[in-house]
Amino acid sequence: MEDLFGSEGRASELIEQAISLTMAYAPKVVLAIVTLFIGLWLINRFVGVLDAKLGKKDPTLNKFLCGLIGAVLKILLLISVASMVGIATTSFVAIIGAAGLAIGFALQGSLSNFAGGVLILIFKPFKVGDTIEAQGFLGAVAEISILYTIVNTFDNRRIVIPNGSLSNATLVNVSIYENRRCDMTFGIGYDDDIDKAKAILKRLMEEDKRSLTDPAPRICVGGLGDSSVDLMFRVWVPTDDLWPYYWDMQEKVKKAFDAEGITIPFPQRDVHLFKEE
Repeated sequence: MEDLFGSEGRASELIEQAISLTMAYAPKVVLAIVTLFIGLWLINRFVGVLDAKLGKKDPTLNKFLCGLIGAVLKILLLISVASMVGIATTSFVAIIGAAGLAIGFALQGSLSNFAGGVLILIFKPFKVGDTIEAQGFLGAVAEISILYTIVNTFDNRRIVIPNGSLSNATLVNVSIYENRRCDMTFGIGYDDDIDKAKAILKRLMEEDKRSLTDPAPRICVGGLGDSSVDLMFRVWVPTDDLWPYYWDMQEKVKKAFDAEGITIPFPQRDVHLFKEE
């Protein structure tokens, strides 16, 4: 009987302790949960407004800065919520610091990408909207995030390139300048009139409004090949018109040479067969 009453007494004490702990911590836990949800909503709202405002002024800095600010604010919110529940903030910060150090060693590549993103934003080798050639891909920069840069190729592929690779390797910014030089070479036969062929090229260049006169174009003999005289055609055009100009001129030159009797030779080989008797 004594054991029975003793067990009941201990159970009552445990229940009373559980009730007292619940009464003491339940309001804090509920308040912490409410604070967490409201804080996350406010952070997302703030980052969204910042994204909309900054996106109009600097699309390059936009995604990177919004992602960084959102991450920092969420970490501060978690520390605040932990302190509301009763977790010592100093201990919590120490735990985060130790975890951050361990994660840093495990994610050295990601940290390199983060540092690369910072370098890209500081030195600005390219910005959102530029056409770049990097890591074997050519396309338009769609987004620069904290760790990666997203490039959309012209055949509609989405390429995700780590910022660390972009900041430590050679890349070509194709669209940084307003004008570019279009380089083409047209071969004519050795029996054809060089001056006539050059006059045709000059006429086609002058008829195309995309051709620029400053810097001055250049049409000259670039080399004597095995089966052709190679004419260099160097014309400056607006950067956006470079490839359309190149493709159009290839067709125009072929048709004009055919109409004017200028031959475009191709490699040929004569084979002589001898019959043994």
